[in-house]
Parts: sequence; structure tokens; C-alpha cells
Amino acid sequence: MKTWIYDIETYPNIFSAGFLHPETGERCTFEISWRKNQIEQMMSFFASLRLEDYSLCGFNNVGFDYPVLHYIIQNQEHVTALDIYYKAMAIINTPWNSRFNNVIWDNDQYVPQVDLFLIHHFDNKAKLTSLKVMEFNMRMDSIEDLPYPPGTLLNWKQSDELISYMWNDIKATDMLYKESATQIALREELTQKYDKSFINANDTKIGKDYMIMKLEDNLPGSCYDRSTGKREKRQTKRDRIDVNNILFPYIQFQHPEFQRIHSWFQQQVVNDPTDLKGVFKDVNCIVNNFQFDFGAGGIHGSVSPQMVTKHDSETILDIDVKSYYPNLAIKNKLYPEHLSKQFCEIYEDIYKQRQEHPKDTHPHENQMFKLALNGTYGDSNNKYSVFYDPQYTLSITINGQLLLCMLAEAITANHQIEMLQINTDGLTIKCPYGHDVWVKRICHWWEHLTKLTLEYGEYKRMFIRDCNNYIAEKLDGKLKRKGAYCHETPRENPSTQEVPWHKDHSALVIPKAVEAHLVRGEDIRTFIENHDDMYDFMLRTKVPRSSSLVGVDYEGKDHTLQNVSRYIVSVMGYDLIKLMPPTKTMLSAGKTEMRRIGINTGWKISICNDINNLPDDIEYDYYVQEAEKLVNPIIGG
Repeated sequence: MKTWIYDIETYPNIFSAGFLHPETGERCTFEISWRKNQIEQMMSFFASLRLEDYSLCGFNNVGFDYPVLHYIIQNQEHVTALDIYYKAMAIINTPWNSRFNNVIWDNDQYVPQVDLFLIHHFDNKAKLTSLKVMEFNMRMDSIEDLPYPPGTLLNWKQSDELISYMWNDIKATDMLYKESATQIALREELTQKYDKSFINANDTKIGKDYMIMKLEDNLPGSCYDRSTGKREKRQTKRDRIDVNNILFPYIQFQHPEFQRIHSWFQQQVVNDPTDLKGVFKDVNCIVNNFQFDFGAGGIHGSVSPQMVTKHDSETILDIDVKSYYPNLAIKNKLYPEHLSKQFCEIYEDIYKQRQEHPKDTHPHENQMFKLALNGTYGDSNNKYSVFYDPQYTLSITINGQLLLCMLAEAITANHQIEMLQINTDGLTIKCPYGHDVWVKRICHWWEHLTKLTLEYGEYKRMFIRDCNNYIAEKLDGKLKRKGAYCHETPRENPSTQEVPWHKDHSALVIPKAVEAHLVRGEDIRTFIENHDDMYDFMLRTKVPRSSSLVGVDYEGKDHTLQNVSRYIVSVMGYDLIKLMPPTKTMLSAGKTEMRRIGINTGWKISICNDINNLPDDIEYDYYVQEAEKLVNPIIGG
């Protein structure tokens, strides 16, 4: 893709825009201010981009930067820095639910936009991630906050500092652009192949859009009603869901506890299908000393924290259902009611196409088909989606849980076999040799009954805290990590990332030390004190604009810090404190003072937003104690 990376800054008396060519390093800076007006040069630059079919790539540029640029382009003859500032503030102050009112859609853009914020789905509230946080996660040398409060009238020196800050943000955007090469390549290929723009679509949207495209091709009008002249989503909304009506007739149990759970589900009626979160809470049973916990989203369960080792006469067997939720729908003819049975045929065709396009030879096609399969199910409980039908959602999740319990019940009818874990789409057992024949026979029976396919893996050892936090060592020595024990980031390996970009990348030396101790028997303190990657010791904290961050020195004096700050726990340094507005309860009681909330209370910290300001007195005790918290529940201590 022919692209320039860019960012803008706007204050009442200065607007600046910087553009970087990611391949050549060429830079352009334009300014509209009290000291210069380069609007003509900027318009010529835009004209050349348009003529040569370039795109502009930014971070949240579709939501903010480009609407501001578009305003300048439309008003170029008389626009001032103050006009631009007012426009920017109007965009910033737009309520979240009305944010799309500011978007300039693809067909109206003077220069096409590539938005890394959207591609990585950082606009999702659960994944909301700022560029400052990305600067920490990408390990930039310098993490800089906006140098002056918005609305400040800047002098000459301050204006230069603002432009320097802008270029630090452009450097961060360029880094993320290069880290996103695979994702962008996928979107380019899909856009060219299907003559539909996927450029700024997140992974889930790619899957949903592809599924919608296939449905509309085969069943015109199935997803949208255009009879009124407007495009309105078709959905299946329900007043209630009688669970007994959606249970598979072939589900049955022998154990009284599973029978009780099955009977309980048969009696349930969901009276508010618009909110399935927590609809089945505290539903569990204990079978053969193992607790099965049920929920609207899936089943889970685990043995108590421990290390499980495969001895010579045993196997630790992991059994997963291949593409479980999509295949449950396909094999049992489940579909959102408004999309008809042909939904299952199209869904199955997409599944087959994924099998015909292996990941190693057709990575982009394989990824798209995977996204279509998983995104469609995930969106069936989204009240803004064309796939919305909460009964379809529950049909998948409830039957999925009960079918896994049928498998677990049949396998553990042999009391020599021990359940270790169960979670959403599979289970893990410990089985003596000789009894594995029994397990495979049960698995074949279950596959025949359900028309689903099981996949197997073997572990040498498992270090289990619970079903969402563990390390599993495979027979070839490779590791599967979950939850608190993950440390592989997209920066290290995009294809096997465990800690994605929107998660906190703080203090990765801790899970690395835990792994070294549990798997390789290394001493925790020795590992940490000899670890030479300083970035792995760094933590970050962030506070919203309504709050502030201060460091308290040995005299008790507050020192204002950046709202997003990188730091290391050190022997000497600050106490780290968040200053947050009073709660409503405090205000009603007449208490208006800011709340002081400690971070890493009991430890000193040193700020290292600039990599050149690293402390030489790391407090190793902190990192050792945090690592021991992850080790001790498993092996005692």
C-alpha cells in the first residue's frame, strides 16, 4: 500500500500536521499559526497524494484527525488556527453514542484513510487502547504526554515543543503500522478480491461482513430490509426463551448430579433475552470430586492448584472439539430464525473452504474464513447485528456445555481416569496407559453421536492454578500458557501472541521467571537478578483526564507525573499516587477533596518515560515476591 503516516495537533493559535513516508523516511511538517501559514503547501501535498493514489495512515484518524483535515480542505480559503481548534473540540466533545456523526465516509474522503485504531479494534470499550499505552507496549525509547493543556495559547518555544511531541506520536504510529503489516496485507487482499473495502475493518467485522456478503448473494434481502427505502437490519428479537425447547433430544446422563443439572436447564425460562450476562449464575455440580461450573457463555472447571506430572505409565490427554461452536450450529441445523436453514449451508461451505485453504499455504484466506465462523456466532448476541437471535446463542452455549459433560461423564465412568480441566470447547484428563483405549472408544462414540470431531494433544506436565491460568508442557517441550503465565507479545511473534496489544505488558520478567522456575527448575531470584532486558522490568500506569498522577518524594512533596507513565520498582524513589475526583457519596457528605489512591503501595518507583533515565537500583524483592505469588499456589511455599 502506498501510504504516508500522519498526526495532527490543534491549539487556539496553532495547527500542525506531520507526514512521514514509512519506507523512505521523508518528512513533511505543515503549520497554520500566528507565526506562519502553510495551508497552500499542505493543499498541494494533498493534491499530489490524491493524484498518485496514496493513503494516509494514522491512529484514530477516521474518528478525529481526518474530519479535522476534511474541514480544512473544505474551508481552505479562510480557515484559521482558531477555527480548526473549535472544530476539533466539537469532535472531541461529541457524545460517544453520536461519534459516527463526525466520520467522513470512504466515498467522500479526499485522501483514503487507514486507521490502526480501528484495525486493531481499539474502539471496542473492552479493548480501548490509547497511543500512549501502545508506546509502552511497543517499548519506545520515549513516552511523551501532551506538553500543554488543550486550549493553551502557545508561544514560539512551546509551539516548537508541540511539534516535537507530534513527531514522537508519528514515530509511534509508524512503529504500529509496521507491526500491523500482516493485518493490513489481509485487508488489502480482501478489498481487491471482493471489490468491497475491508481496509479499516477489525477482525470480527471482516468475518461478519464476509458472512453477510455470502448470505446476501445466496438469499437477497435476508440480512437487510430495504422496503422503506432505508437499509434496516433483520433480526429475531424475543420476549422469552424456554430453554427446554432448545435442548438437543439426544442429551442424557447417568450420574444423578448431571441429571439434576439437565433437569434444571429443562425448567429454565429466560424472561429478558436482551441481557444474557449472568443469566445462569452459580450453577454447578460435583462429579467424582470434580466441580463443573456452568454459565451463559460456556463451562469451566479445574482441579485445585497443583503440578500434574505424567509418569511412565500415564498420559495427560487434552481433548478439544474442532471448531466447536460453528460445527454445533452446522451439524444440528441451528440458525438465527430470520436467516433460515440456508444459513447452515453457507456456514458449512465457509467451514469447508477454511479446510481447503490451510494456514501455511493460504494464510489470508484461512484467517478470513476463521473470522467469519467465529465472528458470526459471537455476534448472535449483539443487538446491533444482523445475526441477532439470543435463542440461537443459548442453543449453542447450553447444548455445548451439556455435550461436553456427556463426554466427561462417559470417560470418567472409568474411575482410573482423572479429570483435570474442562473449559468451553474441551477437557483435559490424566489417564493410565492401557485405559487410553477406553478413552478413544468413548471419544469415537461421542463423535458418532454428535457428528463433531475431536482433536488430541498430550502433555508431559501441567502447572495449574485454575482453568484460565496454567502452563502446559507438551511432549516435545513446547509450552502452552494461559492467563497470568503468558508473556509472549505480538512484538515477539504475531502468530502466537499471548499478550495482545490491548493488554498490559507490564513486568513481563515476572511470568518469565515463573516459567523458568516451574519448567526448568531455575531459581527465581537468580533469574530475575540476571535478566538483562530492562523493558521486562517496566510497568505502566494510566489515569483518565479527570485524574492525575503524582510521585511523593521522601519529604512528602507531590511531583506531577504524566497521566500515562512508565516506571520501574526501585530501592529509592517516589511513592506512586493516583489523585481521583471525590465519589458521589463523598460529595453528598460535603467532602470535595481529591482521593489519594496508592499504586504498588509499600514500594518505591522510578519514572523512566525516557529510556535514558533508567534507575540503577532495581528493587528485585518486588519482582521476586510477585513471581512467588504465581508459583506458591501450585507447588506450595
